[in-house]
Amino acid sequence: MTGFICIVTETLPAGLLPQISQGLGVSASLAGQTVTAYALGSVLAAIPLTIATRGWRRRNVLLLTISGFLVFNSVTALSSNYWLTLLARFFAGVAAGLAWSLLAGYARRMVQPHQQGQAMAIAMVGTPIALSLGVPLGTWLGGAVGWRSAFGIMSALTLLLIVWVLAKVPDYPGQSGRERMALRKVLTTPGVRPVLATVMAWMLAHNILYTYVAPFVAQAGLLDRVDVVLLVFGTVALVGIAITGRLVERHLRSTVLACLATFFIVSLLFVWLATVPAAVYVGVAVWGLTFGGAATLLQTALADTAGDGADVALSMNVVAWNSVIAGGGVLGGVLLDRWGAHTFPWALAVLVAIGFVIAWSARTHGFRPGPRTRSAGH
Repeated sequence: MTGFICIVTETLPAGLLPQISQGLGVSASLAGQTVTAYALGSVLAAIPLTIATRGWRRRNVLLLTISGFLVFNSVTALSSNYWLTLLARFFAGVAAGLAWSLLAGYARRMVQPHQQGQAMAIAMVGTPIALSLGVPLGTWLGGAVGWRSAFGIMSALTLLLIVWVLAKVPDYPGQSGRERMALRKVLTTPGVRPVLATVMAWMLAHNILYTYVAPFVAQAGLLDRVDVVLLVFGTVALVGIAITGRLVERHLRSTVLACLATFFIVSLLFVWLATVPAAVYVGVAVWGLTFGGAATLLQTALADTAGDGADVALSMNVVAWNSVIAGGGVLGGVLLDRWGAHTFPWALAVLVAIGFVIAWSARTHGFRPGPRTRSAGH
């Protein structure tokens, strides 16, 4: 549920830009910077806050991040000043940056080592639910009861989550001074950099297509069906998470390589079939299937590889992930303006091929073959 709130809080303005720009008396492009401010908060805060709170008890850190959403979504709902809203969005992003670096490690600690991959698959299920159902629902709610009410509802959900965490979530101690690994040592741990590089190549490709899915599907005459296209993507992504939960423990490496190879094939098919509606729907469904378990696979590989430095490595993952969200917007925008949406599949194919080669070559450290429990970090 924390992951769900992170994603919906981040993406809600995208579906409510006209209402937000009108409500705050600014242009749509300025209203769009509420998404940028959130991502910037996550990028800047994830690593330093994760390092600063490593010694804290885990539930206290979790409650701190959730309380951040409660405060800053409430400010967003009540603010009539553009700059105050932008500041609230930035600090909501700060809360998200800490949350994402905490969640995976927290989920892993609740279970036995051989169940860690499955635990992460369950913990990450909030992401595709938010993308497939939460964002369209939030957009509809914003249109029905006003954009401020949509953020108010997010605050109410957060309040429920705080009660739920206090009632049900077990607490764990933070890392002692001697257990903590320095940032540089974590980054130079064998396998950490190849996993992060795979994250960046794979997710940059994904974000180019996801950010500009409307102009891309418009080539097949599906501009008024973007909501249906995204629903197909999100629903199949849930199936991808379910499949990943079954495969992650014994077949992490082969599942990552299979997902990248399949996404590459879809990218090539889009080169020639992007104007055929049926092909677009099938391609989007297969893309959703390959993406659904990506967060689980990549974060499991990263946490296993980093060992005691898992929390810091996962904060680096937050920075990498949010950087390529921004990068996908920039690179996709350049491609769209210069050459048109028909160039997206070529860019995707190149990026996914790079990701596949990096993952394939990280056989000794990063994406090891065989069951992951032999080398799982605790």
